[in-house]
Amino acid sequence: MAEPMTCYRHPNRETGVSCSDCGRGICPDCMRFAPVGIRCPDHAGNQKVVRGISRKSPAQLMRSGGEGVVTRVLIGINLAVYALTLAAGASINGVGGRVYEEGVLFGPLVAEGEWWRLVTSVFMHYGPFHLAINMYSLYLLGGALEVGIGRLRFIALYLVSGLAGSAGALLLSPNAATLGASGAIFGVIGAIFVLERQGVRVFPGSVVGLLLMNLVFTFAFRGSISVGGHLGGLAGGMLAALALSRFGRGHAAYGKPGLVGIAGLVGVAVASLAISYVSVTS
Repeated sequence: MAEPMTCYRHPNRETGVSCSDCGRGICPDCMRFAPVGIRCPDHAGNQKVVRGISRKSPAQLMRSGGEGVVTRVLIGINLAVYALTLAAGASINGVGGRVYEEGVLFGPLVAEGEWWRLVTSVFMHYGPFHLAINMYSLYLLGGALEVGIGRLRFIALYLVSGLAGSAGALLLSPNAATLGASGAIFGVIGAIFVLERQGVRVFPGSVVGLLLMNLVFTFAFRGSISVGGHLGGLAGGMLAALALSRFGRGHAAYGKPGLVGIAGLVGVAVASLAISYVSVTS
């Protein structure tokens, strides 16, 4: 007796329908109706919808308890680090004390071998307003991307974007003390933008307007905002998303990244370290 066909995206669901293009099994949630028959999301042109985002908003999915786990953990880490910074003697603005002194991104200290600052600074913030804005953005945007591409891909993209943001900050202002998750969050926006261009929608509506607004805000207040951190994170997130989709040849959410995808992510991280090294030693 032949084994029953299952949905290629939901292996626990039996189905009698297959994609008219690739022949893979598809369940009712994955069916896309086209003039030439029923197709899977990967072969339905620009009608790809990832994991039901069109039915519920990212916030609704996260409140349901089953989604956005990594995003909530990241938010918790940021809140805990800020509390620890205050407990270690920092002012309400997050400046001062041992945690701040040991974690802030500062080129001359990175040049002396304190490379952990490229990561620790991503989880630190200049006061409650800075923290609240970034965490709200992470809740909405990070939650949407995590639901769309999965936990492991999301955490890899987030960390790579944060590292790229630190590299950008050191490239443009190596002697400035820099903190914040903004670079990583810009990476999330960049990834969502790339996925939209590939026809994969993970965020309700379009992220283009939000991206443009944030870029305008970045340059309008460049005296108090790390332009390099934002642009570096944006570039890192875009490149990471391209790598996860094997540069447009696969599906960032359901396809396997393979050696090309993994090598692409590692490449972005290595390039970030190289840029940081050149920036602080030149």
